[in-house]
Amino acid sequence: MKNWREKIDKIPQSSGVYLFYQKGDLVYVGKATSLRSRIKSYLSPKTSRPIETLIDKIDEVKWKKTNSILEAIILEANYIKKFKPKYNIKEKDDKSWNYLVITKDDFPKLLAVRERNLKVGDYKYVFGPYAEGKISEVLRILHSLFYISRCSPNQKRPCFDYNLKRCLGVCTNEITSDDYDKKVIKPLVLFLKGKKKSLINSLERKMKHCSKNNQFEEAIRLRNQINALQKIVDFSLLDKTFIENNKKITSQRIEGYDVSNLGDEIMVGSMVVFEGDKPIKKEYKKFKIKNVKNQSDTDCIKEIIERRFNHKEWKMPDIILIDGGKPQVSAVKTIVKDIPVIGIAKGSDRKKDEIIADTNNYNRDILIKVRDEAHRFAISYQRKIKRKKLTS
Repeated sequence: MKNWREKIDKIPQSSGVYLFYQKGDLVYVGKATSLRSRIKSYLSPKTSRPIETLIDKIDEVKWKKTNSILEAIILEANYIKKFKPKYNIKEKDDKSWNYLVITKDDFPKLLAVRERNLKVGDYKYVFGPYAEGKISEVLRILHSLFYISRCSPNQKRPCFDYNLKRCLGVCTNEITSDDYDKKVIKPLVLFLKGKKKSLINSLERKMKHCSKNNQFEEAIRLRNQINALQKIVDFSLLDKTFIENNKKITSQRIEGYDVSNLGDEIMVGSMVVFEGDKPIKKEYKKFKIKNVKNQSDTDCIKEIIERRFNHKEWKMPDIILIDGGKPQVSAVKTIVKDIPVIGIAKGSDRKKDEIIADTNNYNRDILIKVRDEAHRFAISYQRKIKRKKLTS
């Protein structure tokens, strides 16, 4: 993305890797729990890292989304190994990279080795380098996903993982080294090469073959492995900063506003209150529009906000959410100066919601939930008034 500073809010919030370019050359690769938040952080650097001090010279940014943080870590390592971006190399001056290695044993082990201790010829496979500090967590997740043995053949009793069905029977001599290579090592190698899609396709073919040949236990194991790979549980790899920010975001106090009218005759508004994703119904408010003489939603919202902020005794929100587009948001901003105002407008096709915000410090799913509740509450109030008029 050229002119990336201007379009940063279009970068997805998902995990993945980001790529910085100078004059067409890839100069830095990084991984992120949230691509947008991580890339945005470079606009106000807090350290003297080489890439942060030279960020003004970056003229293009690209990214690749991943389905998990674990996959982002692996993809980052494969990029660094292939392209050797100069700022990644500079940043390792005073530290040693981690590598994942697969041993040459009959039943190979997966280990983490520091670069300074790495002797490539000693291992069957070498993957890396990994800049990830949580390499022990990466190992733990990979062991669980791929049934990697920690035990040895001919043990007197089954290992702990065997009892949990996470060992294929190395310790009990139930699997040969050739089968171990096919069922454990080759799938693991595909994954570490970043070929998850090919891996899942291969496992699905094997699962169907096993099922067709009445090898139901193995078919069930493969099905469970496919499901685990499609939904990798890697919360332990989340950045601490991301976790803290997410806690703050998901506990924000949000006030949501909407307008409902039936011509000029009945015009009402609603205010709903959420803390995180939980509605605080005792703090909901209803408004009859008093001073607007036409069907202008913008004027109605403006009146509601003015009346709401005359009540200094009401608890202040962290976010104001408007069911409306730029005109409504702009109108509210003339009244509210110190609280973020976010609008949700229907997209150009009237189907896709468009978030209008000057901040990315929000949870989209929660905002949609608040918007829908404000709409429901306004409609129900308008209908209640209509019924009263009809029966009076």
